[in-house]
Amino acid sequence: MAILELVKGTIPGTRFEFDSDRAVIGRSADCEVPLDVPAVSRRHAVILKESGRYFIEDLQSRNGTFLNDNRITERESLGEGDRLLICDQEFRFYSGQSPTLLNPLRNLEESSLSDLVDDRATPGRGSVMATLDVSGGSASWGLSAKPEVKLAALMEISNGLAHAVSVEDILPKLLDSLFKIFTQADRGFVVMNPKADGPPVVVADKSRRPGGEERMRISRTIVEEAMKNKKAILSADAASDERFGMAQSIADFSIRSMICAPMIGLDGQPLGVIQIDTLNQRARFTDQDLEVLATVASQAAVSIDNAKMHEQVMAQRAMQRDLELARRMQRSLLPSAPPQVPGYFFFDYYQAARQVGGDYYDYVQLPGGRYGVIVGDVAGKGVPAALLMARLSADVRFALASEPDPAKAIQRINDGFAKQDWQDRFVTMLAAVLNPNTSELTIVNAGHMAPLLRRHDGIVTEIGDDAAGLPLGVSEGFEYESFTHKVEPGDVLTIFTDGFSEAMNNERELYGLERLKQQLSCPAVSLVDFGQHILDDVHKFVDGYDQSDDMCLVCFGRVDA
Repeated sequence: MAILELVKGTIPGTRFEFDSDRAVIGRSADCEVPLDVPAVSRRHAVILKESGRYFIEDLQSRNGTFLNDNRITERESLGEGDRLLICDQEFRFYSGQSPTLLNPLRNLEESSLSDLVDDRATPGRGSVMATLDVSGGSASWGLSAKPEVKLAALMEISNGLAHAVSVEDILPKLLDSLFKIFTQADRGFVVMNPKADGPPVVVADKSRRPGGEERMRISRTIVEEAMKNKKAILSADAASDERFGMAQSIADFSIRSMICAPMIGLDGQPLGVIQIDTLNQRARFTDQDLEVLATVASQAAVSIDNAKMHEQVMAQRAMQRDLELARRMQRSLLPSAPPQVPGYFFFDYYQAARQVGGDYYDYVQLPGGRYGVIVGDVAGKGVPAALLMARLSADVRFALASEPDPAKAIQRINDGFAKQDWQDRFVTMLAAVLNPNTSELTIVNAGHMAPLLRRHDGIVTEIGDDAAGLPLGVSEGFEYESFTHKVEPGDVLTIFTDGFSEAMNNERELYGLERLKQQLSCPAVSLVDFGQHILDDVHKFVDGYDQSDDMCLVCFGRVDA
């Protein structure tokens, strides 16, 4: 078994053992020797074993690989104790055959464990930065990171969490940094509740031992204990800790010591827990370790809350962009200008209560010089109503253009709509077909409010109400009737949706049909200013109060001879 030992770098003393014929060194997490250093290439170099000998080869890395201070350009042989330099990470290579590996006192001047400082001049103040118990041999070594390493790692965590904008970015970085702080840790993981009413699940994990993630088993007892009581937990010997009873996952995996800290959100509720543990009974965690982990968990909770809020804001912005696009698309489906018909005028207005709406209007040029004027209102508001109306508008155009009888055209539209099974969705619609050559107006009403006709003598009446049928989508096979009116000079027809009649002011009063009729009968208003006069009066009545429903208005009439 070959060994790479980190002499100088992020965590001096770290060993990477491998017995395969190929071991890749690089920044990628799937490398056999992973190095979380930005300057290191994702796949930087590779150690190869051929016929019992070891070789090092650079994988066209950005910053090169150095063997005993010489940059390699081709495959080079590796000898016992050779020095490898990859960026600022310096390793010693051992093939596993050298007796020096079994001697803990070897090369102390080069080891990260050899911080021997003469402190006799300052009695009572020691400078021991870490302790090492070697009584059980090299297998029982347990090294806690030095205070300055812990401080640096905590600062790294703080900086990393401060700049993280998604939970997926936070958690892997968090575990990587914790492994730098707690060098005795064998495993680490983060457990969270992705769904408020769902069970906790592992959302990130890390193992120092190759293949450890695949066999990672986690004690639900510990996780639930930390989350329920909102307390960090330290167990010097988890396998025999009576608080966890006979938790099988602890016994099976032989966990000797572990620390677990809950992440408490801004609302005081636990978001999850962070746990790290070790299998080495001589490398147990301490009270100070627990305090460090609790601090990290607190920072992580704040960052997770911030990341969730950031994700919500970004999702809202994306939705706003989508809705704005939908609004522009819906506007593009509406007529860009009213028809130009000699002897007639047209006025239209449309305003959705939200970015998009379920009201719509259209002008359809028909054979024989006729014009169809359509106003519709889908039950509901927002995107679902807008999508339904977009689909329906195409059907209306086709049906009116292909069927000379407006009543049969509306019946065809209703049958097709009812077959789609839109559940509780229905549409009220009014279709008015104007023949300028004969001055005849044919009206088909599918459950819509009756249009208001202002006659040339100033009288305002509802017309065609007796011939009104069911809204579209209510009953397949329903037969609609039509109503015909002779348009005289000075006659004006007003078609509107309930967003006008039910417009509300600050006093919660409705605009109402009676006020609308009064404005329609006003003799001082010219025909061409008719629609704008109604619109101005509604806006004056509402006086800036929030619009609660889509508003659609179409006025058209015959000018005086």
